[in-house]
Amino acid sequence: MIVLDTHIWVWWVHGDSQLTRRQVKVIDAAEADLIGVSAISVWEVAKLVEYNRLKLPCPLGDWFDEALNYPGIRLVELSPEIAIESTRLPGEFHRDPADQLIVATARIYDCRLVTSDSKILKYPYVKAIG
Repeated sequence: MIVLDTHIWVWWVHGDSQLTRRQVKVIDAAEADLIGVSAISVWEVAKLVEYNRLKLPCPLGDWFDEALNYPGIRLVELSPEIAIESTRLPGEFHRDPADQLIVATARIYDCRLVTSDSKILKYPYVKAIG
């Protein structure tokens, strides 16, 4: 399994050119396995739409129906284990709670996290793919 950071999930669904070739290759390869999307990413997308920072081509509920049914996608629920891990991340990590939960999800599942977030890419305690 791989885990997609929120922006990567949105970019992938929209076929955005901001995805790197490496990211596309890793995501395409994981379609036959599992592509995890953290439950917090659903909330982040909803908040971005609420604040008009993200425009979707259809109503939010329809977008989620489609985006969560892409090949290989699995919604990863927020478990107590992930919540606890997010508060105990080793080393220095920034204070964004959504990023903490997404990183914790990848760590708990011991899988790679696909992201373009420079703070996450520099964090040595998660296997990040940029």
